[in-house]
Amino acid sequence: MILLLAGTLEARQIAWGLVDQGLPVEASMAGATRKPERLPLPTRIGGFGGEDGFRAYLAEKGVTKVLDATHPFAAQITDRTARVCADLALPYCQLLRPGWVPEKEDDWTFVDAPDAVAQHIPQHATVFLATGRQTLAQFKGLRGRRVLARIVDPPTAPFPFEGGEYVIARPPFPLDREVDLFTQLGVTHLVAKNAGGPAGVAKLTAARQLGLPVIMINRPAMPAATRVSTVQQALDWIKTA
Repeated sequence: MILLLAGTLEARQIAWGLVDQGLPVEASMAGATRKPERLPLPTRIGGFGGEDGFRAYLAEKGVTKVLDATHPFAAQITDRTARVCADLALPYCQLLRPGWVPEKEDDWTFVDAPDAVAQHIPQHATVFLATGRQTLAQFKGLRGRRVLARIVDPPTAPFPFEGGEYVIARPPFPLDREVDLFTQLGVTHLVAKNAGGPAGVAKLTAARQLGLPVIMINRPAMPAATRVSTVQQALDWIKTA
């Protein structure tokens, strides 16, 4: 059986490709979003219960290869999966889409970690955090600014630091909607993770059009592993691995 670690647009596209091939596949999603878009494959939701649980799952299901199409910032999942697969001599491949690259008109500042963001944003700023809910506490250095964090599901806990507000919205976020949102909220700075891909690029185009500075967080280091950058390459790997 093939295990597809999902949670991205590319994973959905791979899932449809695998259905067409009639291969035995199970997808796994972390469950960060309460109502994720359904995949056309048997899908499990939630963690494996740590490394021991992941190893037990691989053995119980008779997994023969693992395709990792998780988010480029899902470092903990990717690191563990690559390490366990290497230990078990189990074929493993990561689909890692190319990162975003600034254009001539862009005003981007690159940082390696969330705690480095605040030094590039003045106290009077209105900051739009397009970085997801799970890492909000890592941006506590922005305390004192007006911080707007976009999340998909209604919050179950207060904002983790003073001055923060939630913006609840579900994608897609087309360019005109992003421009209107940033303008209405009076956004002065955008903070994003360099996830790459077409789904999130509209916010960067909106920032360019509005002349907003962008603080771009670099991707975490990736493990040594087989790696592809497109859906077709991933499907080809499944056929040949």
